[in-house]
Amino acid sequence: MIEVKGLGKAFGEHCILKDVSVDIKEGELFSVIGPSGTGKSTFIKCLIRLLRPDAGSIKVDGQEIAATSNEFQLAKVRRNFGYLFQEGALFDSLTVMENVAFGLKYLTDLPKSDYPRIVKEKLALVGLEGVEDQKPSELSVGMKKRVSLARSIAAEPKYILYDEPTTGLDPVTTGMVKDLITDMRAKLGVTSVVVTHDLKLALEISSRVAMLYEGVFVEVGEPAKFRQSENPAVKEFMEISDLSRK
Repeated sequence: MIEVKGLGKAFGEHCILKDVSVDIKEGELFSVIGPSGTGKSTFIKCLIRLLRPDAGSIKVDGQEIAATSNEFQLAKVRRNFGYLFQEGALFDSLTVMENVAFGLKYLTDLPKSDYPRIVKEKLALVGLEGVEDQKPSELSVGMKKRVSLARSIAAEPKYILYDEPTTGLDPVTTGMVKDLITDMRAKLGVTSVVVTHDLKLALEISSRVAMLYEGVFVEVGEPAKFRQSENPAVKEFMEISDLSRK
């Protein structure tokens, strides 16, 4: 479980997260929605301590990580996380094989002789085979997303964080990414945290949805309950997303 209490983060005088509190349960698919610029990506970067919070508590499986500066402790916690960056963040100079195996070197003690087998297994899980020797520039946008996801699960994490996974994608590729997210939860039993401005995606895939607005979660609930929210910020976001009538 991930337990967040009173999380706060500011950049200079600009306060992004004010008092964020939530428990993310083991095995669930938890989505954080809200307009662009509300701090969704800041939230998940704090979860994995890519950013250090200014206030509050973050416990991952009971281990407090919000304020620690112990890099060894943070490294141990981060090994439990896979992170799918918004832009994929593949290394253009490396092959698909090298990209997917990249984390194995730093996150595991496995011998290099095991890397090819693991890479092929993870690529197969995301529906890609026979692309190990290709470079990212040779792949479609959808294929790059799959490779990025294969890399994020290569070390068999307990948690997967998705940062705006469908931004800039066409409807067909968006549907593919949606299926990948739900497949990873079903096949691997991982806890998934998705941050997105795509309310339709969140309502379709999530066990719970939370809306981040003005630095706090103004609504957290199952999709059916979320649709019925009376919170003015949620209702406005629903209307803007043209989903309130669906």
